[in-house]
Amino acid sequence: MNNDYINKITLGDCLGFIPELTDGSIDLFLSDIPYGINIDDWDVLHNNTNSALLGKSPAQEGKSGFKRRGKPINGWAQSDRNIGLEYQEWCKSWAIKVYPKMKKGSFLFVFGARRTIHRVINAFEDSGFLLKDTLSWKKPSAHHRAQRVSIVLERRGLVEDAKKWEGWRLGNLAPIWEPIAWFMKPYKIGGTITDNILENEVGAINIDECRLNGSSPTNLLEFRFRKNEERIHEAQKPLDLMEYLIRLTTRENQIVLDPFMGSGTTAVAAKLLNRRFIGFELNKNYFDKSIDRLNTLEPTQNNQSPIHQQITLIS
Repeated sequence: MNNDYINKITLGDCLGFIPELTDGSIDLFLSDIPYGINIDDWDVLHNNTNSALLGKSPAQEGKSGFKRRGKPINGWAQSDRNIGLEYQEWCKSWAIKVYPKMKKGSFLFVFGARRTIHRVINAFEDSGFLLKDTLSWKKPSAHHRAQRVSIVLERRGLVEDAKKWEGWRLGNLAPIWEPIAWFMKPYKIGGTITDNILENEVGAINIDECRLNGSSPTNLLEFRFRKNEERIHEAQKPLDLMEYLIRLTTRENQIVLDPFMGSGTTAVAAKLLNRRFIGFELNKNYFDKSIDRLNTLEPTQNNQSPIHQQITLIS
């Protein structure tokens, strides 16, 4: 069944396609999933919307970061406190379908947001996976916006209070890192990881291929975009980062699954490293751009370019 999806990005909802994959066939799950933090329409994964959600203020017009209005941490209503749980339930809705498709002892790398990664971890553990570690991707720079409390107070006419709070700001520290949850599918109880490596060829890490400046890799990963790397998606990850995680945990010709392809970086990295890939993408715009991106690569060794299917599920 996997042959219908190998080396293709398929347009449609992964919830309908994952069950069609062969059980125990996937060597690595690698995906920059939606974070559920209302960054755009595709990232609203709860039922509690508001007329201001994803709107724009005059100060946000033309900005490269913070382009949309999300919900504040405190929420606009008591029902906003359920958003995290709804996101966790959404993650579990597809994680539980992924579980039987992974080989025993295989790895899963799931990108997430600092405030919602625990929901991802809960969902995956509830689906049967084991949390192996949490990696940190340190970005070269970070969008940062923190309003001056004094300016806000001055606009209210509170001059004395503005002086009292001079130098203080509303917001967070600059978000310079993102978490990557590293999971493993359990292997046979009573067996060893070495036994599993011999049986399924997964579960080991390739240290020699992933040394950085001669040193063994750590769980702090520092990668930036290449000089001329095309930027398609506002949440896109560097190609070098995705290549590194694939090289660390897979051998050539093994299968990498990404149900949320977005800009197609996972597929590009897999193809460049001579791994096979399976990908799904719901957004037609990103789907088209990811296919274009793949088609600009040099042909693979067998001189075949990825074939894509345009299949949209009706819910």
